[in-house]
Amino acid sequence: MPESSLAAIFTGTDKPLETRSYPLPELKSEEVLIRITCCTICGSDLHTYEGRRSTPLPTILGHEILGEVAALPEVAPCDVAGHTLSIGDRVTWSIAASCNQCFYCTHGLPAKCDQLFKYGHEAINTEHPLSGGLAEYCHLAPGTAIVRIPESLPDAVACPANCATATVVAALRIGGGCQDETVLIQGAGMLGLSATALMALRGAKHIIVSDINPQRLEQATLFGATHTVSVAEGNADLAEVIERTTSGRGVDLAIELSGAADSIQAGLQYVRIGGRYVLVGSVFPAPDVPISAEWIVRRWLTIRGVHNYAPEDLREAVAFLEKAHTRYPLDTLVSKNFLLSQAEQAVQYAIRERPHRVAVLPAEGH
Repeated sequence: MPESSLAAIFTGTDKPLETRSYPLPELKSEEVLIRITCCTICGSDLHTYEGRRSTPLPTILGHEILGEVAALPEVAPCDVAGHTLSIGDRVTWSIAASCNQCFYCTHGLPAKCDQLFKYGHEAINTEHPLSGGLAEYCHLAPGTAIVRIPESLPDAVACPANCATATVVAALRIGGGCQDETVLIQGAGMLGLSATALMALRGAKHIIVSDINPQRLEQATLFGATHTVSVAEGNADLAEVIERTTSGRGVDLAIELSGAADSIQAGLQYVRIGGRYVLVGSVFPAPDVPISAEWIVRRWLTIRGVHNYAPEDLREAVAFLEKAHTRYPLDTLVSKNFLLSQAEQAVQYAIRERPHRVAVLPAEGH
């Protein structure tokens, strides 16, 4: 074991990431030290970097993280399946650690814990500096849900599990499933394509995917979409496809992943009487969306918001990836690798090219 860990530090917008070194911690009860093998850069990381969302500074960005257990306390904690962790276990973990005792934790909302510790979003301090993915090591706090990763899953497939994949699993859970139903997925980015494959495996009858990007719509067909529709010039074509596919009723379930106000307003019109609408993409400031209360009441609509997820969603996300990665090209969603020493280049590339994901690897050979 080394005595310290390198990390790429975010100190504010318009400032390049800085490389610094921090000592490795002495572990307390229920803590775990992870040697990071891969970190993918999420859209929310870019929102923070560009100043569209705030975070305490300085910080280590990156929360889609994969790694190996490097050190454990005297009494090793367990993973979510109740199995004791061992050195060398290949794992992912929840985007946040929760206390499991507060009001929200005991009411099914651990992602809103009163004492939430969120990886990739915490200010660096002397007690716990290593809390983000753009580093060689990550220090896991008590209350972190840890899931083992099957050896069959490539890093590029497994790494986004604890953000993108687990979030769409939570959205489908909250949305009530999709077996034999017609679903609308608004947005064909990382979450949208993951949701498309998930719903295909879960038995959706029709999967309609909309986006403004023709290349992403083309990709969606490879992930199980039965219909793809461009909304770059408006929603007329989407309305027509939904009309035809559902005999005029509207979709059973819609999941909005772009966060665009006009997309949300349109989506409300496409949900059938008694249907469900799940909002996921609205995680940055955007214009308010006018909603008719009478429309919701008369149509018996259910509208839910999902921000992050519960531990069981992460466990289910890994199980889904294990089943899906040989059927759908999930490995292609991470398009380029960078070394930790190139973290600033990785962020700039992600901003400029807008790929689904790029990966940052701590060292050669990972």
